[in-house]
Amino acid sequence: MSLAPWRSHLAHALHRNHSLPYARYAQLATVRLDGKPANRTIVFRGFLEDTDQLKFITDARSEKLEQIVQFQWAELCWYFPTTREQFRLTGTLDLIRDTEPDESLRNVRQRMWQDLSDQSRIQFAWADSGKPRADATAFSPPSPNEVEPLSNFCLLLLEPIRVDHLELRGDPQNRSIYHRSDDGEWNVEAVNP
Repeated sequence: MSLAPWRSHLAHALHRNHSLPYARYAQLATVRLDGKPANRTIVFRGFLEDTDQLKFITDARSEKLEQIVQFQWAELCWYFPTTREQFRLTGTLDLIRDTEPDESLRNVRQRMWQDLSDQSRIQFAWADSGKPRADATAFSPPSPNEVEPLSNFCLLLLEPIRVDHLELRGDPQNRSIYHRSDDGEWNVEAVNP
């Protein structure tokens, strides 16, 4: 499989902004069960090997889990300050849980867990997110196993079908829209900024 043409632009933006730790943060928009929008900041964890799918992590106890299961559609908005570029990636979300039937995806989930820092892993053992504030002991649990993920740890994959790349440098600015066709081929169109 050949990688999407927008990948080289995104890789360039990541490389040029690597000195900014927050350049790995992007905003993910989904739809709540009541039809209202929901948006949150998530951390980019790389690409699923040999694919255009972006990897993130989430907690099965979070509100976004119901949104992902119900609607699957999402849009990621990612701004890179050094290069003054914005990427908006629209696509579907796949949630990889502990019950995932695909062994290769279960292995990716496990490796992702193992790659996390102790500080990141322990957050999955904290009290349930969004519930009434628990006492301090609920935020000082024993350290989870470093090899086997907790059952509430999920790998989240975004499969883009449309990418809007806006370069804010230049006069006029440059903007390209990438569309993935039903046969998996990517088409690009230069559009007005």
